[in-house]
Order: sequence, then C-alpha cells, then structure tokens
Amino acid sequence: MKGLTTILFLTISNTFMTLAWYGHLKFKDFSWGKNLGLFAIILISWGLAFFEYLFQVPANKIGFKENGGPFTLVQLKTVQEAITLSVFMVFTLLFFKEEKLGWNHLVGFALIVLAVFVIFKKWD
Repeated sequence: MKGLTTILFLTISNTFMTLAWYGHLKFKDFSWGKNLGLFAIILISWGLAFFEYLFQVPANKIGFKENGGPFTLVQLKTVQEAITLSVFMVFTLLFFKEEKLGWNHLVGFALIVLAVFVIFKKWD
C-alpha cells in the first residue's frame, strides 16, 4: 500500500511540477495570460510548485525504506524520474499538440524503463 501511495503522490506531484515548469508556455493562449510579465509567471509557477511539494515530500517520506516504505533512496529517485518523464509525455501530447514524439523519443523512454528494471533487479 505504501508503494502505491508513493507512486500516486509522485504522479500528482509531477503533474504540478510539469504545469509549473512548462504550463506557462501556454499562458499566451489565454486572454488573462497574454500580457503577463516574467515576474508574474514566476509567481504563478511558485504557487504551482507549492502543490508539487505538498505531494513530493510525503511521497518520499512514505516511500523511503528507512521510514518503513518499500523503496531505497536510489529506487525512489528512479521511480520519480520515470514518473516525471511519463507525466511530461502525456502533458506534451495534450497541451503541445504541435510537438511530435518520434521514434528516438520512444527508444529513449524504453531505455529509461530498462534503467528502472536494472535498478530494481536483485543481482545477488
């Protein structure tokens, strides 16, 4: 259960992170965002990042092996990175339809999935 909670919280966290880091690139498409200055965009992104941290910190605390969770620190970071890229790919396909994912992106993502496998594999 702690593993699923960790993954769910990391997914929610990374959704807010992706919106904070890349969502502002679409603000110009909305009437309220056409004339925003850089400082306003930074403040909005910080506001979104607050919600990222509301889920990121508990996810790490719940998921970390030394706190009774199922993941080592390296496994926790690896899961987080794989989730980050998954969320980013979905975000890109939904909000940046002009961006096309090519075969090289899919191969790169497959290699990241392979990295997750290698990190979680018990080689003893």
